[in-house]
Amino acid sequence: MKQPSLRSLVFLSAGLLSLGAAQAMAASAPATPSSAAMPPGVEQFVFGTLPDGRTVHGYRISSGGHVDMSVIEYGGIITSLKAPDRHGEKADIVLGFNSLEGYLSPAYKKLNPYFGALIGRYGNRIADGRFTLDGKTYQLATNDGPNHLHGGDEGFNQKLWQATPFSSSEGSGVVMRYTSADGEEGYPGELSVEVKYTLTHDDTLAIDYSARTTKATPVNLTQHSYFNLNGEGSGSILDHVMTIDAASYTPVNKTLIPTGEIETVAGTPFDFTQPTPIGARIEADNEQLTRGKGYDHNFVLAREPRPTPEHAARVTSPQSGRVLDVWTTEPGLQFYSGNFLDGSVTGKSGHAYGHRSGLALETQHFPDSPNQSGFPSTILQPGETLESHTVYRFSTED
Repeated sequence: MKQPSLRSLVFLSAGLLSLGAAQAMAASAPATPSSAAMPPGVEQFVFGTLPDGRTVHGYRISSGGHVDMSVIEYGGIITSLKAPDRHGEKADIVLGFNSLEGYLSPAYKKLNPYFGALIGRYGNRIADGRFTLDGKTYQLATNDGPNHLHGGDEGFNQKLWQATPFSSSEGSGVVMRYTSADGEEGYPGELSVEVKYTLTHDDTLAIDYSARTTKATPVNLTQHSYFNLNGEGSGSILDHVMTIDAASYTPVNKTLIPTGEIETVAGTPFDFTQPTPIGARIEADNEQLTRGKGYDHNFVLAREPRPTPEHAARVTSPQSGRVLDVWTTEPGLQFYSGNFLDGSVTGKSGHAYGHRSGLALETQHFPDSPNQSGFPSTILQPGETLESHTVYRFSTED
């Protein structure tokens, strides 16, 4: 598999060095800057108002390539990502809404699919919402049956992040910052988080995560965009062709908690080591598929985090010709095939988001790692800095 060019990855190591300058920019910026005050390639707009009166700003980002995106301060949500098909026609390829009301509506909150959001403090599941650290047991919310999911009742996806737009030689973007208080959602330590979205000139979206804590705490940050390379609202993703660079995965029990085993994908419906349509085996008579109601599993990319991003997955659409490649430093990739989307919410196109109308590729550490000694550790210690990098690259094929 072709690796990203050196030019397209330079910003991954350099991005965090610019955060101090970005903080200074934020401190000196007016409370409600106009688009004219934005750096090149970034336009600010008002996306909506929260029930408590706080304004939620959005940022349209264009770096001179073929891809444009929008992200909002609420949840760090990517609300729009427009990419061309093989004929050059652009379509929005991520699920979401045109206004804040969509993300606050009762129907959306009941389904709670986490469209486009930043996820934390812990992405994925923790068994029984409980873990023991340094001899103390911590109880978290159980918001997914008996388990804790994606940070709890009000995870990072529902927080108002501080946004600082920027422009660099690589492209344009925004740095999102949030400080999670000691004890928030039951987690120990005050956690300071920075997530940098960079849209580059060559149609690459880089996501750089950084975090520091005042007490030892589990941290597993990820991004939860749902992709449909035919365009959001255009039907299911079962025709998409998937490749995942993983020879094994972590099977789950009846509540989707890993059993602790690491099993080979060979000879199973989880073998995406060669390009395979998502719908080819999703209805196979397989206990793991039945438990997840489709694909909702962690694929093992490595046994530990990697120092630089390595290729993890490739998704192509035979219909549109759009291609998505994913690189990451993370050891795991959660492939979720949109099994719980049920048509109860209507998206930007005016079409209801039905069963398997979008897929998520969540780069991450493994689920339930705080309770699984054989999995890569997710414990961040005071004095340490968590750094994680994920790259989404968009292209086309004939």
